[in-house]
Amino acid sequence: MAPPAMAFQSLTLAPPPLPHPAARRRVRVLAVAADYTPPPPPSSPEPANSPSRLLRELAERKKVMSPKKKHPPRRFILKPPLDDERLTQRFLNSPQLSLKALPLLSSCLPSAPLSAADRTWMDEYLLEAKQALGYPLAPSETLGDGDDCPARHFDVLLYLAFQHLDPSCERTRTRHVRSGHSRLWFLGQYVLELAFCEFFLQRYPRESPGPMRERVFSLIGKRVLPKWIKAASLQNLVFPYDDLDRMIRKDREPPSKAVFWALFGAIYLCFGMPEVYRVLFEAFGMDPEDENCQPKLRRQLEDIDYVSVEFEKRQLTWQDVAAYRPPPDALFAHPRLFRACVPPGMHRFRGNIWDFDNRPKVMNTLGYPLPMNDRIPEIKEARNIELGLGLQLCFLHPSKHKFDHPRFCFERLEYVGQKIQDLVMAERLLMKHLDAPGRWLAEKHRRLLMNKYCGRYLRDKHLHHYIVYGESVQDRFEHNRRLRNPSTTSVQQAIHGLAYCVYGKPDVRRLMFEVFDFEQVQPKAV
Repeated sequence: MAPPAMAFQSLTLAPPPLPHPAARRRVRVLAVAADYTPPPPPSSPEPANSPSRLLRELAERKKVMSPKKKHPPRRFILKPPLDDERLTQRFLNSPQLSLKALPLLSSCLPSAPLSAADRTWMDEYLLEAKQALGYPLAPSETLGDGDDCPARHFDVLLYLAFQHLDPSCERTRTRHVRSGHSRLWFLGQYVLELAFCEFFLQRYPRESPGPMRERVFSLIGKRVLPKWIKAASLQNLVFPYDDLDRMIRKDREPPSKAVFWALFGAIYLCFGMPEVYRVLFEAFGMDPEDENCQPKLRRQLEDIDYVSVEFEKRQLTWQDVAAYRPPPDALFAHPRLFRACVPPGMHRFRGNIWDFDNRPKVMNTLGYPLPMNDRIPEIKEARNIELGLGLQLCFLHPSKHKFDHPRFCFERLEYVGQKIQDLVMAERLLMKHLDAPGRWLAEKHRRLLMNKYCGRYLRDKHLHHYIVYGESVQDRFEHNRRLRNPSTTSVQQAIHGLAYCVYGKPDVRRLMFEVFDFEQVQPKAV
């Protein structure tokens, strides 16, 4: 009988010589050693830089550091899709499809009816949140007439705003709460950016956007948000089991940021932008003149140009910005914001070569002027003149006039355009993807609004040929795409800012999704 092969595989490398046939019968197998490597014989210690020793230590370290690959967690394993009947029932029961007149607010409602645990939290803590923010304590369902009143849904959205993801809490990990909260903070961050942009542009009519961005960061940067949460006495709702002052930064900042953003997403959906200003400056007590919110000292260019009359007399407060309503026969949707971005001195550019040669081509490409129902014909004529001057400002590169006239460039309109296009795209994604969580929407938003794409859409329409550069940099910008492409992005955003000031948010939607096709869904010309 031949011995088993496994007895010799681990002991020898070469096959042993076959024994004599007569002796094969007398062989007895006494022991079998499998997978055994005898220890090396003791020898002289190897030097520290010996190659064999280094290789052996590296092999041992690899064994320790790279264990067997683990199985993926269960949440990443694909589940079979719901059958048609259950899927239809789930959509029909979803509160997101309950409001036809308010599609944006409806898309931010929870994807499933609130559970008993959700109602318990609302009964215990919602009154405290309302009292801290200065809202009436009565249930919001008693406000307004019918479900089409946005304020009736404030209780549900306010509940979702405080439900930041807590791994130890089963209630905040349910899908409708987790997704509803993340969708609210996704919207709220852009609401806050636009609110401060409009406020600072009107409060500081001569300032460039650089210092304004520093002011905004000092007020609502993630490092200071826990301070505002505590100033409004909301820390017990955000951190019910922890002391906010003793928590480390990485534990207190992400929940504070998520709750703060989601809170203003809910307020914007239910009450609009004026209420956002009230809560910012009353409930949270923000002070734009605080010494911690001042921008860095920098060399300022002398501004010799006039500002609009409404900014000359005094510095506007948040009450002026929040309570402002344009008159019924106003030229623009946001007249004061337009005056803050387009200086009165732009009228000296009327009738120049750009106005005569390039303005009709730009207006034709953008579909301007839009048809408006004006009672007085002179209003339409005046609006079109101002629109032409605003377009010329959108195409004025800072290298042309900024050194002598700091506001005769597209910077302030570009600042508005960045914020309004962020908000418009966020609203579009929320209404388009009803079941998507906020993190997915944020990544989609980032990829759609990359700067390189914004400039590319402008160049696709051949509008970059009309940008006015200074004589000293003309050749460099026209023949170097690394210089030219960021300027085309700025012009694109300035056009969105002008559209928002003149015609309002609907025209920004028209430009983004019909003219420039930011979502890239329109058929391409062959």
